[in-house]
Amino acid sequence: MDIVRYNAQAWDHQVAHGNEWTRPVPPDVIARARAGDWSVLLTATTPVPRSWFPPLENLRVLCLASGGGQQAPVLAAAGAQVTVYDNSPAQLAQDEFVADRDGLTLRTVQGDMQDLGTFSDAAFDLVFNPCSVAFVPDVTSVWHEVARVLSPGGCLLAGFIDPAVFVFDEERGKKGEVHVRHRLPYADLHSLTQSEQDALREAGEPLVWSHSLETLIGGQLEAGLVLTRFYEDSWPDQAWSAYLPGMFATRAVKT
Repeated sequence: MDIVRYNAQAWDHQVAHGNEWTRPVPPDVIARARAGDWSVLLTATTPVPRSWFPPLENLRVLCLASGGGQQAPVLAAAGAQVTVYDNSPAQLAQDEFVADRDGLTLRTVQGDMQDLGTFSDAAFDLVFNPCSVAFVPDVTSVWHEVARVLSPGGCLLAGFIDPAVFVFDEERGKKGEVHVRHRLPYADLHSLTQSEQDALREAGEPLVWSHSLETLIGGQLEAGLVLTRFYEDSWPDQAWSAYLPGMFATRAVKT
């Protein structure tokens, strides 16, 4: 199957059904960002520390797989020159909606995060990548592309789902049960039964991959990025949340 096309359509479906990560920020959030009062998320609940960001004024920012009208408009309102690169036309339309509504300047480009060939080398000073690499099978190519488009000394801020959470049975988790089921690395296409995969597609859910810490963190290092900051975050309303955080974020610098 064409995974890139399927996941683009799945995220379009999520927009149509009001997924929380597809809802544009309201005008008051943009107004506060213009006044210097802003925050954005890489993970579910913990705002990214402001100290992780260089000064935003005229900073060239790539919001990578970050459509949905949430992070990119805030960074644009705070002074950055923002490009949003996302696989879902509907997600990009949310950013365009906020830009039109609030008089912001940002650029939207549709494409697969595994291939940033539309951008030149050293085109950006900051890449902002919230929890989204779980929606592509090859995360190492993402890091190499990010390293290529970052300027020397540029930063990658990235959010992740902890691979450990993928060992748990999701359906039993919805019933409040913590049940270990899957071997890692997890992938919908080989970890679920055919009937479960069919149900996932019928529901318009995107396909996911757990990856590994070796590819999520080691892959950044291999691509020439040096990790400088790290934090963990909770994933609320999950049966296993009492036992492990479930999310983390990294800050890395291109050497």
